[in-house]
Amino acid sequence: MSTTVLIVDDHATFRSFARALLQAEGYNVVGEAGDGATALREFQRLQPDVVLLDIQLPDMDGFEVTRRLAASGNGAAIVLISSRDASDYRRRLAGSTARGFIAKSALSGATLGAILGAGR
Repeated sequence: MSTTVLIVDDHATFRSFARALLQAEGYNVVGEAGDGATALREFQRLQPDVVLLDIQLPDMDGFEVTRRLAASGNGAAIVLISSRDASDYRRRLAGSTARGFIAKSALSGATLGAILGAGR
């Protein structure tokens, strides 16, 4: 059974790209969301193994979504993504319960797998 993923990003083009890339590498993308509120609803409905979560969303930032998802006690791995570099978020990443961070330009099944493997 493949790892299930919920992709959360406010840009539909990036969601389509990420879906195609991850599915080609064996991940099962079960849903998408374009904002934090939808992500929270879809997370409850779909119960994915992984949430690939953009930091900059229109209604709340990815750190707040991460906090709320972690409070659910589901145990899903949350991996933050951004078009900005990790150094822009260093302190917030250090205090986050997210499993890791991937720059959008570096997204691949291998980078996601490396983060997921590191936390198991």
